[in-house]
Amino acid sequence: MAQESSHARRRPVKTPREPGVSDTPHVPRVVVIVDENSNPFELGCATEVFGLRRPEIGRDLYDFTLCSPEPRTLMRDGFFTLTGVAGLEAAEAADTLIVPNRPDVEVPRRPAVLDAVRRAHARGARLVGFCSGAFTLAEAGVLDGRRATAHWQWADSFRARFPSVHLEEDVLFVDDGDILTAAGSAAALDLGLHLVRRDHGAEVANCVSRRLVFAAHRDGGQRQFVERPVPDLPDESLAPVLAWAQERLDSPLTVSDLAARAAVSPATLHRRFRAQLGTTPLAWLTGERLALACRLIERGESRVEMVARRSGLGTAANLRTLMRRETGITPSAYRRRFGPTVN
Repeated sequence: MAQESSHARRRPVKTPREPGVSDTPHVPRVVVIVDENSNPFELGCATEVFGLRRPEIGRDLYDFTLCSPEPRTLMRDGFFTLTGVAGLEAAEAADTLIVPNRPDVEVPRRPAVLDAVRRAHARGARLVGFCSGAFTLAEAGVLDGRRATAHWQWADSFRARFPSVHLEEDVLFVDDGDILTAAGSAAALDLGLHLVRRDHGAEVANCVSRRLVFAAHRDGGQRQFVERPVPDLPDESLAPVLAWAQERLDSPLTVSDLAARAAVSPATLHRRFRAQLGTTPLAWLTGERLALACRLIERGESRVEMVARRSGLGTAANLRTLMRRETGITPSAYRRRFGPTVN
């Protein structure tokens, strides 16, 4: 017997205003399309990241809506039926549209869903595909000539069906500007937090990640899976050396320093990083320093040279290069967008 689940649309808080004048900042609208046989896990990820109120932050980050082309949607393997969500017309108001994902990747998507995706793309909405959601985006034709990723087990099938898409199969997620795709199920959380960081800054993303009890930042270029999910005995966990390094990011740490702290050779440390984190020690260290730099800017540090020194990035030029590469904007633009508001 299919179980029933309903989700009423969450409405933004209304505040008094003069006619024709907006006195509140725009709250980005995130709309998730749920279709027949959709995966509940990715739906849960989207709800956790974008749909919950954040009293610890003091404001709503998103106006979140679930919608479906049918009043009753049978979820994956008939586990439960979703009812009470908005109709597909809700997708027309989305700033960010998260498209359906499901395990039956060879079954064509509904024409109405594909049309909604195409219209959203045409008007400039941001499109997001979790896991097999890349198939929905590709079938809609919006990924032609673009970069994307999908779960590794469907890489061959995806490449055969959509040869014009540049598939990056061994990464967690791909940010191609207005179209973003995540690989496996858990990578949906990584991409979701990446979007929060893009929209609201590193400090808010860290707050959301703490609420989720999830890693605040895993770079999209990390591998989809690790070689040893459970380390061999004796314990080879990187946690102690990572915690040690995070307290000393402003120091001139090197990979050799990390290896010495872990009492292993640099080559062994590199292997452990690849196996446990899917990245290199240097890439991890740079990512942590950049995240610290973003937090310093958000907290009010306006001197680029000071941010670079306190985050361990060395020079203002290096900070500018890394920020532009990772966030797409300069430190000054980041400060204007995410820095303290001056009353």
